[in-house]
Amino acid sequence: MSDKTKRTSLEEEVLGEIRPTTEDLDRMYALADLLIGEINAGGRATGMLVGSVARRTCVRGDRDLDIFMLFDPDLPREELEHEGLSLAHSIASRHAEQAVEKYAEHPYVNATIRGMDIDLVPCYQVASATGIQSAVDRTPFHNRYISAKIGPFTDDVLLLKQFVKAGGVYGSDQMTEGFAGYLCELLTLHYGGFVNLITAGANWRPGLVIDIEKHQAKEFDDPLVVIDPVDPKRNVSASVSLTKLLEFSELCRGYLESPSRWFFYRPPVCIMTREEAEAELSRRGSYLYAIMLPTPPLIEDIVVPQLRKSMQTLTELLERHEFVVARADAEMLQDRSMILFELLVDTLPAVRYHAGPPANSSSNARKFLDKYIYDAAIFAGPFIKDGRYGVEIQRKFRTVRELFSSKDIFQTALGKHVKLAMEEEYTILSGMECWVPGFEIFVSDFLMKRSPLVRIRRMEEQQRIN
Repeated sequence: MSDKTKRTSLEEEVLGEIRPTTEDLDRMYALADLLIGEINAGGRATGMLVGSVARRTCVRGDRDLDIFMLFDPDLPREELEHEGLSLAHSIASRHAEQAVEKYAEHPYVNATIRGMDIDLVPCYQVASATGIQSAVDRTPFHNRYISAKIGPFTDDVLLLKQFVKAGGVYGSDQMTEGFAGYLCELLTLHYGGFVNLITAGANWRPGLVIDIEKHQAKEFDDPLVVIDPVDPKRNVSASVSLTKLLEFSELCRGYLESPSRWFFYRPPVCIMTREEAEAELSRRGSYLYAIMLPTPPLIEDIVVPQLRKSMQTLTELLERHEFVVARADAEMLQDRSMILFELLVDTLPAVRYHAGPPANSSSNARKFLDKYIYDAAIFAGPFIKDGRYGVEIQRKFRTVRELFSSKDIFQTALGKHVKLAMEEEYTILSGMECWVPGFEIFVSDFLMKRSPLVRIRRMEEQQRIN
C-alpha cells in the first residue's frame, strides 16, 4: 500500500489538480464502450480498452484512448493486417473527424473522435504473453497485470507521471528516450508508492536491475533493466537512455532536498528572440551549421534513429577533416528535419599535414617518397616527424560549407531514408540561418542546454527575484 501519511501538502495539492475528473472519465469510457461494442458486433474481433485510461492512471487532460481489436491467433499475418485495417476504417468512417493509417510493427488507424485521440490497433488474442506473434499482442497482458494491482497506488502513479513529464524525461519515443507510462506503473508498484520511488531513485546507478516477478530469462546491458512481469525476456526500460536515467536521478535528489511546484509543472520553455540567439552565438564565438532535409514519410521510431545515426556519421566526417565539433543534435518535425552542429572552427588553412609510413619501413617509405618527392603541389616535405615521413599538402575542404556541399557527404553511413531524402533535397544553413520557423525552441534549447534540475533551480531563483 502507498504510505499516504508521507505525502506532503504540496503533493496533495498537485494531486487535486491532476486527477482526471469523473466527467472526463465517464466521457472517455462512454466512447470506448461505443467503439468496443461496434468491434464486437462485427464478429471478427473482440474489442478491448487498454492503456492508462483503462487503468485510471491517466493525468487530467489526457485524451488518448487505445482500443485493441483482438483477432484469432490462427489468422495469417497478412489477413490480420487487412481485416484489422478494414474494421478500423469502417468504425472511423462512422465517427471520426479525421483518420490516418500509421505503422508500428504493423498498420493501425489513428482517429480523432469527439475531440479524443483514438488508436484502433489490431492484434492477436494469444493465450499467454510468451506466445505473442507481434509486439502489440503483449499489451492486453500488461493491461490485466497492472489493473489487478495498481488500485492502491493510482495517485502515486499520477504523481510520478506528472513528475517525469515536468522533468522532460517522460516518453519512450526515440527522440525522448525516457520513461513510458507502463514503466512508471511498474516502478510505483515495485517501490510501493511515489515517495519510496523518489527516495530510491535519488541513489540509482546505471546497471540497476528490477525484476518484480523474479523470473528474468535474459541478460541485458541497458542503463536500467526492468524485467517485464508478463514476459521474462523483455526489458520494459530499454528505451531509457543513460542521460535520461541520470537526469531522473538528479531530479529525485533535487526534489528531496528542496521540493517545489516546478518539479510537477514544466518550466515555461525559454524561447530566445532571434536577437538574443544571435547575441549568444556571438558571445560563444562558435559556429552553427545545420543540414535541413525533408522528413522521410515514416513513423518517428524509424526516422529518429536514422537522424541520430546520420548526425554521428556527419560529426565523424567533420572531425576527419579537422573541423572540431563541440556538440550536435537533431530534431524532427512532420515535414522537415534538422541536424544541427556547433563547431569551434568553420574555416581552416589551405595547408594540412599528412602523415606517411615509418621512416625505417624501407618499402613503404620508398613508395611514399616516390609519390611526393617531386610533387610541386605540396607545401613542404617529405620530412621525418616523430619517426614517420610526412608532407604538408593542400587541404581538400577549407570550409564546412564546402565539405557539406560535396559528394563526400553521401559516401558516409547516413541513415537509409535520411540519405534518400537528402539525395532529393537538402539545405546547408549557417549562423542565424539556422533560426528557422518551427525550430526556434530546438535551437534555443541547443544554445542554452541545461539539465532538468538546473532549469528548475533557475526558475525558482527567477521567481524569488520577481
